[in-house]
Amino acid sequence: MIGTIVNASAIVLGSLTGLLFRKQIPERVSNTITQGLGLAVLLIGLQMSLLSQEIMVVVVSLVLGGLTGELLNIEGWLARLGRWADIKAGRATGGAGKAFVTASLIYCVGAMAIMGSLEDGLNNNPQILFTKAALDGVSAALFTSTMGLGVAFSALPVFVYQGAITLLAASLKNFLSPSVVMEMSATGGLLIVGIGINILGIKEIKVGNLLPAIFYAAPLAYWLPAIIPK
Repeated sequence: MIGTIVNASAIVLGSLTGLLFRKQIPERVSNTITQGLGLAVLLIGLQMSLLSQEIMVVVVSLVLGGLTGELLNIEGWLARLGRWADIKAGRATGGAGKAFVTASLIYCVGAMAIMGSLEDGLNNNPQILFTKAALDGVSAALFTSTMGLGVAFSALPVFVYQGAITLLAASLKNFLSPSVVMEMSATGGLLIVGIGINILGIKEIKVGNLLPAIFYAAPLAYWLPAIIPK
């Protein structure tokens, strides 16, 4: 839970900073910081993915996960959820309501929130959420400088949402062997690399549609090593 606590705290701190320096944060500064954090996301993802001892588990998981994600059109659902939130936020009676809904959606709906929470719960590794906290803190300062203090209240849904995923993953950890958890983390690590590429604007990768790969990794880590000779 430490990763989620730090993440929620960073949003509040970033919002207060944005309120203090309202409309005084240059865009070029935020862009440079975001690029630096994007490189950090790439490093974390590469470190995780290189832990794999069964590369075929990761490969097959990504293939099956991508097929499943495309059939379910996860990215499409996320986009529709975003449009729905924009409409609801636009109808909010005050600016604080719009800021709260918009920021909550941005911070909760994303592969990094899910992957970071899973990694924190499965491996007690909050690195991804720490990096997300830095990204969210910077963006919270920028959002608050233009939308107001309502952004700070988005820390509550972030805490509940990510905390629930972390606790669920921690409870399932007892039913998973260390090797299975490792392959799940390695598969998720490649998705984190994809997020880093998206942050840096190198190429748009549909990470949302690849999310099911994490869940394919668990059964495949049991079955594939027994089927494929080394």
